[in-house]
Amino acid sequence: MPDTAPSAFSPRPTSARPRAGALWLTLFTLAWLAIWTVQLTPLQLLLPLQLDAQNSSGEWVSGVVWAGIVLSVGGLAGIVAGPAAGALSDRTRSRWGRRRPWAIGGSLVAAAGLLLTGIATGPWAIGGAWIVVSIGVAAASAALTAMIADQLTTQRGAASAAASSAQAVGIVVGVGAVVLLGLGIVASYVMLAAFIVVIGVGTALLLPDPPADHLPARVDVSTRRRLSSLRDRDFLWLLIGRLIVNIGNALGTSLLLFFLLYGIRVAAEEAEDDLLLLIVIYTVFVVIASIVVGMISDRWGHRRVLTVLAALVQAVSGLVILVSQDLGTTCIAAAVMGVGYGAYMAVSLAFATDLLRDPDDHARDLGLVNVSANLGQLLGPLIGAGLVVLVGGFWLLFAMAAALSVAGALTTLAVRNPAVSTPASPEPAPEPR
Repeated sequence: MPDTAPSAFSPRPTSARPRAGALWLTLFTLAWLAIWTVQLTPLQLLLPLQLDAQNSSGEWVSGVVWAGIVLSVGGLAGIVAGPAAGALSDRTRSRWGRRRPWAIGGSLVAAAGLLLTGIATGPWAIGGAWIVVSIGVAAASAALTAMIADQLTTQRGAASAAASSAQAVGIVVGVGAVVLLGLGIVASYVMLAAFIVVIGVGTALLLPDPPADHLPARVDVSTRRRLSSLRDRDFLWLLIGRLIVNIGNALGTSLLLFFLLYGIRVAAEEAEDDLLLLIVIYTVFVVIASIVVGMISDRWGHRRVLTVLAALVQAVSGLVILVSQDLGTTCIAAAVMGVGYGAYMAVSLAFATDLLRDPDDHARDLGLVNVSANLGQLLGPLIGAGLVVLVGGFWLLFAMAAALSVAGALTTLAVRNPAVSTPASPEPAPEPR
């Protein structure tokens, strides 16, 4: 029997929503592909290359430190922007809907920030330009994530899997294009800006978004306070678990280029190709795990159990790389990390939508869910840089990645499974207009 112990607050009754068709899921996946491509390609490749080039002293550790600072501090504005944009999206009542204006606006802001980052010189200018990118990505992400709770009931695991698998594919698309086409820094950022404008704006225009007259009536202030997910211990525990697991993931992935160069001692001319190989391996297993486990969670319903197991699998990857620090072992660790992280992100996001209380706050609350993951990815490089400096190597980095993944799994055990209503007879799929 599933664990259905009641949470601190009972969820608002959920009316039957139509099932999403293939076109909706395709557009939703493409939207997330654009988001992840423009966010992760600079994080994994372009920003480290820019910051390492700024290092005239030849001290590789200082390059790692600058990367940690810029990737962490430079993106903190996005941490604030996500919930803020989500809250404003919840209150938006336009004929274009609640989510579409923010998805379009966020995409355009991200494109402008990418162009600025490409021409920036010096760590502070690069970090300042990256703030603009982070704000745009956070706004668009909050709007897209809210669509899962707004429009789906029985397919939340599948939609969350689409968003998670797009994350891994986005790295391959972006890094692969840069490496295979031999693009320079500026050309790479121009390509990414064009990608988010065409795909991000295009999918936002095509995805359905209920106009103001189709939205649920707002509840009074006292009821909203009682229903607020921010007052729910289970929702807060899930946010903490996502933060910890994502820090663990970032420790294992964000400094891979430096690990190849200065840990394994790969030749500089081979490092980018080896990084692409690791990313492809990681991607394949993220996509497979997120889709399979996301769909299993829709049918089986034990999202908490699956979330905990996924975090533990991610922890194993850190232990694998500690056995032997060479390229072959790193490839195995990348595969294990992909299975754990892909499954975790798909199921934990669907789990979060099950815990939501008030439809009037879907985007704000899911903006916080995104923040918990993004903050972990931003703090990871900064913490990782400190760990590398502390021991003058990378072993502590991967040991801590494993330990934090286990801690995130234990934290998730504190979350009680909600009783979620599902529609008895779903209507035909909503198709984009």
